[in-house]
Amino acid sequence: MYRPRPIVNLPADTDADGIKVYTIAASDAAVDISRYLPRMAAMKSARAIAWSSTPSFAICHEAAQARYLVLGWWGNDNEMFIAVAVEDATGWVEDMSRYSFCLWDMEVMWYERNAFVDWMYGAVPNLDAYRADRLCKT
Repeated sequence: MYRPRPIVNLPADTDADGIKVYTIAASDAAVDISRYLPRMAAMKSARAIAWSSTPSFAICHEAAQARYLVLGWWGNDNEMFIAVAVEDATGWVEDMSRYSFCLWDMEVMWYERNAFVDWMYGAVPNLDAYRADRLCKT
């Protein structure tokens, strides 16, 4: 059954490349970000993307049954790309045929879509303003 989950944005220096990092938790407990950061580093290094100049965000989601890490970034002018990793009994798995983002993650994605339109898809893109524009809903 659906019930809102707290969405928290973490400090700007959580990621050295400027990726906006959010947490979502099925419980009211704080998300232990240290469980996600190594996987996020691996996901970033597996992709030939200039992260420091790419508008992007990550969602560290402590779900009821597993940990989900959603990495989203903008490219090809106006497309949002995503990669999803889920921690199961074997470790972190990226398999879009088995795992994807969920409806709670979509609230962050919608916010990020609007921030992208406001700050990056106009006549003068402003990456700093995009990165400063963060959702916080608790």
